[in-house]
Amino acid sequence: MNETEIDKKKIESLLPHREPMLLIDKLIKIVPLKSATAIMYVKKNGFYVQGHFPGQPVMPGVLIVEAFGQAAAALTAHGIDPKEYANKLVYLMSVDKARFRSPIIPDCELHLEIEAVRSHGRVWKYKGLAKVDGKKMADAEWSATIVDRKNDS
Repeated sequence: MNETEIDKKKIESLLPHREPMLLIDKLIKIVPLKSATAIMYVKKNGFYVQGHFPGQPVMPGVLIVEAFGQAAAALTAHGIDPKEYANKLVYLMSVDKARFRSPIIPDCELHLEIEAVRSHGRVWKYKGLAKVDGKKMADAEWSATIVDRKNDS
């Protein structure tokens, strides 16, 4: 777990998300179970661009929150003992203090700086800051829990 950067292929091994809902492209500056920066390439051909908003595309705020959650889940899954994380998922529980300061326009590199604030058992609390070119775009706090993955029957 000494990697300080992981790519999309590794993220796919940690999260159940797949295209088009896998939003983060890599995780950098990883301090296991403490912090990381996720990179998301916000593309002009993103699945939400056509309808949000035609002629003036903006990344939806709910997808910024989802990207925060995916980054936190990847950070946590990456830091936990793989045997302990086998057959587990990280679910979003709550979102607090979400603020959207400037619209995120497609064709940019979104940096999601996340920090694990605390954990108690299977419940984790995080905070994050979204930036484009060093400018603060959004921030939030959220909680997530690690749950057992249900078997498909």
